[in-house]
Amino acid sequence: MGQDLQDEADRRFEEALNSQGARDPREFYRGLLRDLKEQDRDAYTDTVRRWKEEVIGPLARGEQDPLDAWHRFGLQLATTLHPGRTVMIGPEGRSSPLEGAPDWTRLVLHLPREPRARAVPIAIPQEPSPAQQATLDLLVQGRLKLPEE
Repeated sequence: MGQDLQDEADRRFEEALNSQGARDPREFYRGLLRDLKEQDRDAYTDTVRRWKEEVIGPLARGEQDPLDAWHRFGLQLATTLHPGRTVMIGPEGRSSPLEGAPDWTRLVLHLPREPRARAVPIAIPQEPSPAQQATLDLLVQGRLKLPEE
């Protein structure tokens, strides 16, 4: 994969993030990749290959919606590392199973089956509602107290 392809894919992704008002999920995915690399080197190698083939290449060529491509990649990565289920949390705090492409106003979390594992963020709205933020604080950060303002 050349740097030109990577740069073009990044440019298209940044444009999509800005136009949708979405938050960049790559920060979460990098942590998952590090964990996967430590746990299963072969799965990590396969995931990086898929990232190049299914995300970077198609985005650089304008063949896929950038947010959908990154979202699918994040879901694949999370489920490879932590089998479980994925839910959307609406602004009011209600959850529903993830079906189809995400609505970027919703919080998307992957809930591992492992009893002590924390939820994995797949997509976070640019400005989470108070209910979404409370869900992030509890399920992702493990906070049991409300943060002081």
